[in-house]
Amino acid sequence: MQIKINGEKIDLPEGSTIKDAIDASGAPYLEGCVLGLIKGTQEMEQYVNKYKFKTTKGSIIIELLPEAPEELKSTWKKRYREFENLRIRWTTTNDVAIGPIKTDLEPSHAEHTYQRWDVVLSLSGFTADATHIILVKDRNKAVYGVPETNDNGNGVFAQIVGGKRTVMKLDDQDEIKKVEPVQERKSVVKSAAIINLDTEIFQGNEIFTYVDVSLSDESPQSAEHFFALSDDNKMHIDYESDSFVGFYALQGLESPSEFLGQRKRGTITLRNKGKGTGRVYIYREDRVSTPSHSVVGKVVSGMQLLDIAGEGDEITFQTTPQRIMTLSLTQKKAQELLDANGIKQIKEGKTDDDAVVVVQEPRYTMDIIGEKQLKTFGIKEEELIYLEIYDEAAPRSSWYFKKITGLLDSPVGTLNIQFAYPGTKIMMFRGSSSDSKGLIPENTPKDKVRAGEIALTNMSKRNVGILGVRFEENTEYGPTGEPFKSTNILANIVKGMENLEKFKEGETVYVTNKKPP
Repeated sequence: MQIKINGEKIDLPEGSTIKDAIDASGAPYLEGCVLGLIKGTQEMEQYVNKYKFKTTKGSIIIELLPEAPEELKSTWKKRYREFENLRIRWTTTNDVAIGPIKTDLEPSHAEHTYQRWDVVLSLSGFTADATHIILVKDRNKAVYGVPETNDNGNGVFAQIVGGKRTVMKLDDQDEIKKVEPVQERKSVVKSAAIINLDTEIFQGNEIFTYVDVSLSDESPQSAEHFFALSDDNKMHIDYESDSFVGFYALQGLESPSEFLGQRKRGTITLRNKGKGTGRVYIYREDRVSTPSHSVVGKVVSGMQLLDIAGEGDEITFQTTPQRIMTLSLTQKKAQELLDANGIKQIKEGKTDDDAVVVVQEPRYTMDIIGEKQLKTFGIKEEELIYLEIYDEAAPRSSWYFKKITGLLDSPVGTLNIQFAYPGTKIMMFRGSSSDSKGLIPENTPKDKVRAGEIALTNMSKRNVGILGVRFEENTEYGPTGEPFKSTNILANIVKGMENLEKFKEGETVYVTNKKPP
């Protein structure tokens, strides 16, 4: 039997499963992610209600009317491709005719009133051998020889919803190059979102395993935001509607306004201001552009999977280009990555092979590709502080911590030392007054604070948002010198504490929540 997986035809034995199809094709897929299963193209197309005419003057989109006679809509769906490669038959001040094709319809002789932008099925000369599509440009009364139907209608089966200017420009020298269905989410609602790879597949089935996106070099910072969101090649759908799916994991992370473009189906945007800053959207339907959304890129393939998937699902993603991120790599591993991408490496700081890269310049992938070189600043591996962050026990505090350190969108972050007096066994770090709102008490200590636990002062005290760590256990006060009820424990140092104690006031500490080597 023959099926399609991500648009590619493959042959499989009867009784094969989705897993067999993935194994046979090598299709990108990550365990636990949702897949899209469509029984066949014909099933999908029967739910399509919009069609695009590609003409020599531009495109025209028509939408089938729900109340139109089923005989007319059915005829159109069966025969629409026959209108391809035909010239405009005639144009008047009132209408444009496309055709002819042959049908088996029966004409009527009734006169009807037509409204601007109506689309009419016409049997010109009262013969089915001259079946035309009429695009109405202006209100008029006419005898179009429309087919006899059960309700004796006026032959109108659709409305022009796009490309009206193109309609007005057409003349008898123009040609219909192509007619194709406009796939929207509602055209695949009868499909299935599948996680079970043992699901049996059948002849004509289509499977979609991943979404392939192309990111724009006109929005380098927004693109980096998307890279961070899809860092493990998975993305979690936090919200869905008929017109878009939303990915909110980095909500609150600011980004400047960059490329502002049209939000067509398949467009990816990043909200750059207002409520929901940091959210990423992928559009199922066209929407008007807005200054509050930067265009990040577009879906190249796999839009059908985004049509099918729902809130709470995880989806496999691939990006073009791939992210260039050297932070947390050794200088040697960074060199290997950059060499593979044709990027010149300029080593700074500690430059030996085992040194860990903690700063890269330029920061963003698109800028790196443009400049074709990258400065990698290295430190001794023992100077990098490895953390376990308590995302579940202290969600607000951990988000704040990752935001001000840069760990929200980077594998290496920074802490600026505000207080480190020798012999006090305590170190405090600068916070952010603008980001510290809403730091309610959470994960407060009960009887003691352990050495190596990082905490912040919550909103019950004036110095809300300040961070600290103790180098020895304490049963009275938290790492920021506050009582336990004002202390939120958000992380623990798992490697590098003995070296952290050597740092001085005013210095920068590099931290990571990656697992230590």
